[in-house]
This record gives sequence, structure tokens and C-alpha cells, in this order.
Amino acid sequence: EKFDRLRYVEIKHGRISMLAVAGYLVQESGFRLGGNVDLAGTKFTDIPNGFAAFAALPTAGVLQLLLFVGLLETGIMKDVTGTNEFPGDFRNMNPEGGLDYGWDTFTDEEKLEKRGIELNNGRAAMMGILALMVHEQLGVSILPQV
Repeated sequence: EKFDRLRYVEIKHGRISMLAVAGYLVQESGFRLGGNVDLAGTKFTDIPNGFAAFAALPTAGVLQLLLFVGLLETGIMKDVTGTNEFPGDFRNMNPEGGLDYGWDTFTDEEKLEKRGIELNNGRAAMMGILALMVHEQLGVSILPQV
């Protein structure tokens, strides 16, 4: 049971890290959403990338982010029905079917391979986002200057 808990936490952190690396690289490449972040007129383009974004975001925006993450953590991203196949299996979060995307069509060997791929990609992403954060704090650009 302790191993399953540790594996669940590793998978969860890996998934978050994969999203973080993708988001960091997209924003660092210059892509920003259009429009305003708040009613005061702060634009998405005015918000810097990385750690500096927290200081630039309005307090209500940071609170909304924390509330949303808390809602995901406590209400959605968990095994609701108690019938998950493995730690981190959230396909059953909707009792009527939920997020399957064809998982049940794979053989046991294919499932094991795909779980291993996700685990390894998550581990790489955890190291990747750590490296991006360190580079940011050192003031080193991750993109080549053209």
C-alpha cells in the first residue's frame, strides 16, 4: 500500500511536470493568450514567464489558481469509485464512463508498456522543469538568441 501511494505521487508529479514543461516552453517562445487577465486591464502579454508571473498576477488571480488546483486535488483527480486498475488511474472519475480514450482496448502487455512510458516521461519532465527553473534563477536564456 505504501508503494502504491509513492507511485501515485510520482505519477501525479510527473503529469504536472509534463504540463509545466510544455507550458513554460510555449510561453518562453512568445505565445500568449489575447485579452486581459483582470478587469483592471492587465493583459496576458504583460505577465512575464516563470516565477516573476506570481508577482505580476493580481492577488485574486493567484487565489483563483490555488482554489482551482485545490478543487482538482480534492474533488476530481482521485479514484472516485474505488475500481482503478493501478495508482494514478482516473478513468473512472465519472461513474458513467469518464475518460477512457480506448485504454480497455489495449492488451495487458501494451498497458504495462504505456504506463512505463508515462512514468519515464514524467521523470524526465520533473528534471526538465527543475532545470528550467534553475536556468531562470541564474538568468540564463533557454532559447538561443537569433
